[in-house]
Amino acid sequence: MQNIETYQKSFLKYLEEFTLKREPINLYEPVNYILHLGGKRLRPVLTLMTAEIFGCRMEDAMSAALSIEVFHNFSLVHDDIMDDAPLRRGQTTVHEKWDLNTGILSGDAMLILAYQLFENYDSSTFQSLAKLFSKTALEVCEGQQYDIDFETRDDVTIQEYLKMIEFKTAVLVGAAMKMGAIVAKASEEDQISIYDFGRYLGIAFQLQDDYLDAFGNPETFGKQVGGDILENKKTYLYIKTIELGTEDDTSKLVKLMANTTISNDEKVDAVKAIFNNSGASQATQEAVKVYTQKAFEILNNLNISEDKKQILRLFGEQLMNRHV
Repeated sequence: MQNIETYQKSFLKYLEEFTLKREPINLYEPVNYILHLGGKRLRPVLTLMTAEIFGCRMEDAMSAALSIEVFHNFSLVHDDIMDDAPLRRGQTTVHEKWDLNTGILSGDAMLILAYQLFENYDSSTFQSLAKLFSKTALEVCEGQQYDIDFETRDDVTIQEYLKMIEFKTAVLVGAAMKMGAIVAKASEEDQISIYDFGRYLGIAFQLQDDYLDAFGNPETFGKQVGGDILENKKTYLYIKTIELGTEDDTSKLVKLMANTTISNDEKVDAVKAIFNNSGASQATQEAVKVYTQKAFEILNNLNISEDKKQILRLFGEQLMNRHV
């Protein structure tokens, strides 16, 4: 087994070789641009790691890993268009750097390229990968629509929110791991188990992200702390405050979210105080632990050695122990 940095370096080398030198330039240049903007490459790393865990060479899983990364970045291009976002990873977004039509079309091309990468496998593996990919891609779209719908609703429940983050974020983590298992020709039982491990870990990761957005250290978190609050997003913290807080807590929170006259810092500090007073911040941290533990319990079902289970466990712990 390799360490995470080794997987990242190997993947980035493969990505460099994939760089598209095709025409028309204005279709493919944005694809190359977004794919080289950086990021942790978490999903392709998981595909490569899982393939090796089930006894396959990392190199044999590279096309599947790249497919996941291309699809993930396709979704970011279209998300940025929907959000009218000017920046992605600190750089100009595709639709801002080129134009809206180019962003849409280049994103469409990426979705097709992601499918095309499965052609590097035998017909049985191709079919399994494509079937999983189609299911996952549709669920990601469903999750995105739920997220959009929630912006105009005041009655979103915890269960609805958990379903949204499962579809928008977690299923792609599960699929990344299952693809590694498919390439390694792991048993159907192990494919299902590793998918569930990734899915639970993905939910925990997103809940941790919600928490860190409010309470994280901006130097280690890598994003503007309080961004979700300033965008009036109904995160797990928000919904849990409505559920657990006093009438005074919830009234103050709703008014603060609608207030456009106070400074950003004042708004963020006031909302964070309500998250703490209501018990929502503690409840969010508890939920992270619950879903991380659900993921670890899945490891008992995997037909792999104990040292490989420990590698997956350590990876999960590192993911969840990001500093606040």
